[in-house]
Amino acid sequence: MRPASTPAYVKEILGYANADKVQLAKCAYAQTDHTAPLVSIVIPAYNEEEHILNPILSISRNTTNFPFEIIVVNNNSTDKTGELAASTGITCILETKKGVTAARTAGLMAAKGKYVINADADSIYPKEWINELISPMEQDDKVALAYGRFAFMPDKMTGRFSYFLYENLADLLRLYKRTMKDEAMNVYGCSSAFRKADCLKVDLYEHPPGTGEDGWLALKLRDKGFGRLHYVSTMKALVWTIDRHLQQDGGLWKALAMRVKGVFFGSDPDKYHVKG
Repeated sequence: MRPASTPAYVKEILGYANADKVQLAKCAYAQTDHTAPLVSIVIPAYNEEEHILNPILSISRNTTNFPFEIIVVNNNSTDKTGELAASTGITCILETKKGVTAARTAGLMAAKGKYVINADADSIYPKEWINELISPMEQDDKVALAYGRFAFMPDKMTGRFSYFLYENLADLLRLYKRTMKDEAMNVYGCSSAFRKADCLKVDLYEHPPGTGEDGWLALKLRDKGFGRLHYVSTMKALVWTIDRHLQQDGGLWKALAMRVKGVFFGSDPDKYHVKG
């Protein structure tokens, strides 16, 4: 069952001013072992001045035995995204070619870790997120990619209870996709992890027109024999994010109707894909 309310740690992070987030993230990240990382967390960001400090702060606060680094890829932003990210002490690189595929590729090539975790600039991460995504691959070399779930933070237009209802219904669609269609359709760039070496062997994030880099990478890794996909269902890995694509699709319930229609009767708008 999905959470009906927003957890305290998410509210806490959202309540800080940017100046406080910078100092808290800088302090937390300085205490991590990021000089020789096993894990590289890559966050592409274009004009995310309002949100970029949220994933940096929440990831820096992760409790994990895996040494990790955070890489923000400033995708040629025109605001202070790059400046804010760099001020926390994490690695911030510039990728001038627009698009999430180019940004994730730049981050992957800069990554020092054996494992790469995809994250998003508009999300907040729980404290055990890194452990929950990396442990399945550390424990089983037949796991090619681990992926988690996400929930929506309430906003001025939509309360948490509405998202709660939507998410539980959407989970039924994801269960259907996982068991009756293609599990790779459930893999999202806000929370997925894989081995860097494997990704380099499958043409990185390249994908056909009309698909997304996240789900398509999962499909390539599995179908080219690198192992199975592992669904991390625990609440310890639940990512909190912002409802952008649903609003672009006409709002919560219109977006759900589109997804139901797409799964059973036609082209799925989430097919290798966007958050929704």
